[in-house]
Amino acid sequence: MVPAGSLDDVTWKAHKGGKQVLKTFSITDIGKKRKLNQDYVFTSQEPIGNLSNVFIVADGMGGHKAGDYASKYTVETIVAEIQRSFEKNPVKILGKAIEIANAHIRTKSREDESLEGMGTTVVAATLMGKYLQVANVGDSRLYVVNEEIKQITRDHSLVEEMVRMGGICREEARNHPDKNIITRAIGVSDKVEVDFFSVELKPGDIILMCSDGLTNMLEDEEIQMILRDSNDLEGKAGELVKKANNNGGKDNIAVILIEPFA
Repeated sequence: MVPAGSLDDVTWKAHKGGKQVLKTFSITDIGKKRKLNQDYVFTSQEPIGNLSNVFIVADGMGGHKAGDYASKYTVETIVAEIQRSFEKNPVKILGKAIEIANAHIRTKSREDESLEGMGTTVVAATLMGKYLQVANVGDSRLYVVNEEIKQITRDHSLVEEMVRMGGICREEARNHPDKNIITRAIGVSDKVEVDFFSVELKPGDIILMCSDGLTNMLEDEEIQMILRDSNDLEGKAGELVKKANNNGGKDNIAVILIEPFA
């Protein structure tokens, strides 16, 4: 992994090239406990604006249908802003699109009482050759899996902050009663802070983007084991959802899998 935002315009031009050959599969599932599916995914292997491809997971929050509205509307706004952007640098493209989506969600929640308090996480990614650019707000995650499983994004959650400060260990965090309290999300304040990550990929890597409905039900080692088996991407994604539901399925589940060197 290289420092956030280090993929400059020169690198971007060098790796833009033609259409990238890759395999993808995405799925959402309502889980075992929820009455609504507030997770939303978007994938495009075709160029959108100046990005060669786009992948997004959003996990909505809010009462009644506000959560599913927030996730869907946010993703649609991000995609539309990417399409119309004249920027070249993917950090600037994704960052501006997320900022505009945040502003739109804030406006909608003020205009419609039924949408008050809505918000959503967002993790978005684009591939350019062997480079992966990631933008993240909230606790939905992106992993790169090969011989090991590596979480690229960092959760914006109260419990994660406690771990970083040394207040609790990673094992305690997994079952902490406050683990679902997030510290950043789209729509909760007028300004949104976005984290960016740049990753250099290698052959054999599998990219996993997911909501916490998956990671709260499966240990990282279980995820790695499933992704390293012989199934195709559809089979791997199906097994992830199945295991999450077998382990309780307490939340909606969203999964995007990408093989960048198919």
